[in-house]
Amino acid sequence: MKKLSKDINVCLISRRFQILSRATDMGYIWSIATGLVEQGFRVTVISYSSPMNKFEIEREGVKAYFLNDAGSPFIRTSFDESVYQKFMELHKAKPFDIVHSLDASGLKIAKNRKALKVRFAFDVEATQISQIFSIIGMSQETVGGILTTFAALLYKFLSTYLGKDREILKNADAVFVNHPQQRVMLERYYLYPDFHIYSIPYGVEVSGLELREKPLELKKNLGLPEISQIALTLSDMTDMDEIKNILSSFEKVALKKPNAHLIIVGKGPLMNQIELEVLNRVLGSRVILTGALKSQDLFDYISLCDIFVNLSSRTTGLEPAQIEAMSQKKLIIGSEVSPLSNIIEDGMDGFLIRPADTESMANLIIEIFSGTIPIDEMGEKARQKVLEMFDRRKMIGGLYNAYLKILGARAN
Repeated sequence: MKKLSKDINVCLISRRFQILSRATDMGYIWSIATGLVEQGFRVTVISYSSPMNKFEIEREGVKAYFLNDAGSPFIRTSFDESVYQKFMELHKAKPFDIVHSLDASGLKIAKNRKALKVRFAFDVEATQISQIFSIIGMSQETVGGILTTFAALLYKFLSTYLGKDREILKNADAVFVNHPQQRVMLERYYLYPDFHIYSIPYGVEVSGLELREKPLELKKNLGLPEISQIALTLSDMTDMDEIKNILSSFEKVALKKPNAHLIIVGKGPLMNQIELEVLNRVLGSRVILTGALKSQDLFDYISLCDIFVNLSSRTTGLEPAQIEAMSQKKLIIGSEVSPLSNIIEDGMDGFLIRPADTESMANLIIEIFSGTIPIDEMGEKARQKVLEMFDRRKMIGGLYNAYLKILGARAN
């Protein structure tokens, strides 16, 4: 093992550079990178694009390359191939010690890690485990539903594992997860050794997320009355059943709560079908489809809402919008089979339900809008939990120790 962290050269790879905080234009990957620099590591980031539209950026000791931005020689090359080419160029000039790919983009490098003499870590998001979570989340608690879910799970497991996940795990010296469900699934079902799994709570640096007032001007621009009560949900509009469940629930809410409105943020291939579904349910005046939003606009919508609903299980990670909503004391309704179930304590700082249980979700929203649930108290608990869990110092400290352990295995 290298004795000093300043001797360690790290490469972070991620296709997406999410913008998670108004305090930074780079989001949590940049926060990770600068934190590691503060600990003495040399850090290089390879990604697809940035808000600045520049190929090469150097700031706070971090060198970053955005392979699809202005000035890049890789614009006409596939991202996975351009990652490999750029990495080889940089590795030849100054060899890296460890590569950490937050998605599957670094797989070609991982396959050659022994020849390149680097240790390689993937985030669990590089696999397709999220699809397993999604199937579990949409299951029905009937005999037929259980059998259908089992068949779907078996097929999906075999197709994703044999298709790509086995290759990713075979070429990983370590896998990073951010909640217990991921760890258990990797160990129990994918037979990945537990001692190669590292749990790090990735998330936004919440210390800068000050409480904000509801943007009443936005409510006015949306044509909503001041007394309106708002539920907000985000969707990539790729799963019609997921949206239908939410609309079915809200249909019941709308009948009993005339001031209730649902806002759906997002854009995707099923957007036209979703618009038609809203109209067929005669919810056109009660449901607002915003389309895709910029990060700052999304923050405003989160500030505006009373309830934040996210029943998706297609990601195994912790969604930044959920963390933002909790930090703003919003009442969260999440899936009991999603990663959020590892943060939310049902009935204490939010609610967890099965996504297919539309009746329970409708009754819950009606109760919340009726004022029979202590939403202020629950919102405060949610905020405090976020502030405690998503601490940048803990995240960087965890990565620091994990990298040193991963590199220590080189001598074995």
